[in-house]
Amino acid sequence: IKEAFGQHLHADVITKLGMGRTFQNIRLFTSLSALDNVKLGRHCRTRANFFGTVLGLPGARREELDSAAKAAECLQFVGLGKKLSSRAASLPYGDQRRLEIARALATEPKLLLLDEPAAGMNPTESRELISLVRRISRAGIAILIIEHDMKVIMNLADRIFVLDHGELIASGTPEEIRNDKKVIEAYLGA
Repeated sequence: IKEAFGQHLHADVITKLGMGRTFQNIRLFTSLSALDNVKLGRHCRTRANFFGTVLGLPGARREELDSAAKAAECLQFVGLGKKLSSRAASLPYGDQRRLEIARALATEPKLLLLDEPAAGMNPTESRELISLVRRISRAGIAILIIEHDMKVIMNLADRIFVLDHGELIASGTPEEIRNDKKVIEAYLGA
């Protein structure tokens, strides 16, 4: 349960309100296909109940087809359109990161929180991530990134907030942060 605006909200309610997220440590359903992983992200946007699904009622079938189509669009958007049926566990690390982003996009977020999206990525994967995040932003989704890879964040962010041991020590444009004495001291030494 999270508290927001003085109210306690469950994660599913937060998602329905428009916040999607990824995790620092990848959390995929490794035995499922890429498509099925992303379809699970669509669950918050569906209305079919257990009985409608089990009985194969027309509304539930339509919703299932719609979820599959939207999940495929999300996979195409992140560059995994040819890997719909690939098991999540069989995907390379960078593709697993993009799969997690596709699942978050399937929730139809207004705000996307990316927690360390470049963690463990090689330089090529990081460049692809930067391109993907820019496309997400151009699609009208606000993005909040927690990231330690300064090359990634300097190439993406309009505004950066720098914390040192949980304390805000600077905020500004990438250029302002690059030249901030407190940031240089905290991260490069005096």
